[in-house]
Amino acid sequence: MDRSQFNQCVEQYADRLFRFAFSSLRNREQAEDVVQESFARVWEKAKTVDFAKAKSYLFTTAHHAIIDEVRQRQHFVRTEDYTPTEEKTHGIPYPDVNDILHKALGTLPEAQRNALLLRDYEGYSYQEIGDITGMSESQVKVNIFRARTALKNKLKSIDNLIDIEP
Repeated sequence: MDRSQFNQCVEQYADRLFRFAFSSLRNREQAEDVVQESFARVWEKAKTVDFAKAKSYLFTTAHHAIIDEVRQRQHFVRTEDYTPTEEKTHGIPYPDVNDILHKALGTLPEAQRNALLLRDYEGYSYQEIGDITGMSESQVKVNIFRARTALKNKLKSIDNLIDIEP
C-alpha cells in the first residue's frame, strides 16, 4: 500500500471506524484513540497490507483495540465518565431513546454487541464480520441472533428500559 492508497483508506473508513469504536466504548476520546491506533498500525505495516484488504485489517485492528480498552476500563472507573442520572435526563421523566438503546447495547456480551454493530450499524456481511472478529460465519449469525433477541426482551416496555444498568 502506498501513501495515496493509505490516504484513500483514511477518507473512506475513518468515520465508519470511529462509529464502530464509539458505539462499543461510549467514550469519544477512547474511540478516537482506537481509530488513530488502527491507522497507525496499518501505516506501520503498509508494505505488507494489501490495499484491497485494508478495510478488514482496519476493523480487525480496531476490534482488538476495543477489547484492550474494555479490559483496561474494567480495572478502574474514571470519575469524569460518571454522570448522575438526574443530569443525564435533565429532569425529563424518560431518557432519550438513543440513551436507552445504548444502555441496552451495553448490557450485551462483547462478542454479540460487536457483531450486531458491525452488521446493523456498518452493514458488513457475515463473512466480513467473521474476518474482523475471528469468528466463523455461523458464530457471527448466532451472536447477532442472540443480541437481537436480548435487545428485543430488554426493549419491550419503557418502564423496564429506565432501570437498565450498563
